Formats: sequence, C-alpha cells, structure tokens
Amino acid sequence: QVQLVESGGGLVQAGGSLRLSCAASGRTFRSYAMGWFRQAPGKEREFVAAISWSAISWSARHTYYADSVKGRFTISGDNAKNTVYLQMNSLKPEDTAVYYCAADTQNYYLSGQYDYWGQGTQVTVSS
Repeated sequence: QVQLVESGGGLVQAGGSLRLSCAASGRTFRSYAMGWFRQAPGKEREFVAAISWSAISWSARHTYYADSVKGRFTISGDNAKNTVYLQMNSLKPEDTAVYYCAADTQNYYLSGQYDYWGQGTQVTVSS
C-alpha cells in the first residue's frame, strides 16, 4: 500500500508564501507524475500543478500549472524519493483551500487520473 502525506500548510497573510511537501511511504513505486490539487469550501476539487517524469531517466520532464497559479506557484520533486513540493508565492485569499497531493502510477495523469491521494493540508490566506 502507498501512503502520501502532505505537510507545510498553515495560515498566511495575502502576499505571503508557503511551501507544501508531499512524501510517499509504503511499498516502492514509480510514478509517471505527481500533482497538487485543491478544494475550497463549497467548490469542487481543482487541478493546481503537476510534474511528470521521464520514463527513461525518471528525472523531471514537464511541469503543468493551472492558469490561476502560473507565475506564482512552482512545483518540483524527486521521483527517486517519491517526493513533490509546491512553492506558493504571492498568495491570495482565493488560494485558501485544502491542498491534496496525488500520484499517478498508470500514466493517466494527462486525463487527470491519479491513483493515490493524500489526506490534504489546509492552506488559509487572510486578506
């Protein structure tokens, strides 16, 4: 079984920064991509960012971002360690949500499908 555990959430003022971390534990696995999603109260879960890995070298290949976070958030990670990070700068009140880490081990991430999910970490941005 694979567990994803997020950390780094908290309360920050608008314009501030937070860095989320996600670490995987359990059985060894290789993911094609890892991503971050978020869900605000009363809203559906939405895509935030993802990082894909080369199937040959397993190093980082591509990064993807939602339009709402481009230029403010940066995703990075290490596939060998099954870790992913989300650096969030210039935070806005509308970024307030529970942030979830996800991993795709089936190569379906381009269709938004991930097979492992974390429990989430709360990010609250005050105005």
